[in-house]
Amino acid sequence: MVNINDVCDYIIVKLTEAGDTPSVLKIQKLLYYVQSWHLAINKTALFNSKFQAWIHGPVNREIYNRFVNTKFMYSSVGMSDLLGGQDKLSEEDKLSIDDVLDVYAKFTGSQLEEMTHKEDPWLNARGSLTPCERCETEINEKDMQQFYASRL
Repeated sequence: MVNINDVCDYIIVKLTEAGDTPSVLKIQKLLYYVQSWHLAINKTALFNSKFQAWIHGPVNREIYNRFVNTKFMYSSVGMSDLLGGQDKLSEEDKLSIDDVLDVYAKFTGSQLEEMTHKEDPWLNARGSLTPCERCETEINEKDMQQFYASRL
């Protein structure tokens, strides 16, 4: 497995090189979709880091903690925010991430948030909570794998 921060760096580089100025929110959602589709296609996680069912959709606590002192959820991230791990990924890992970016990178962070709010893994983790209630329940990776595999 790879480190989620290396995947985060790779996504930042790819989006920035494509002329995008992604927000922390968008990066969070893209990481979620990268993990979800990796689970669906490969039956294994790409990285060993979980997502929680926050109000704004799936959020990874490690990535949240990475930016919490310098950024808000809607703040832009760029090359100055890199930790330098993007080159640690294999070509296979990069291709897997690129496949997800080809589909999801065109959406804003808010659009991606709205999409996740309609999908079973996030909904299941939140249970009966209202949309505005705080939640730190982990999203079940088996739910992620099954939901996205059913969409193949």
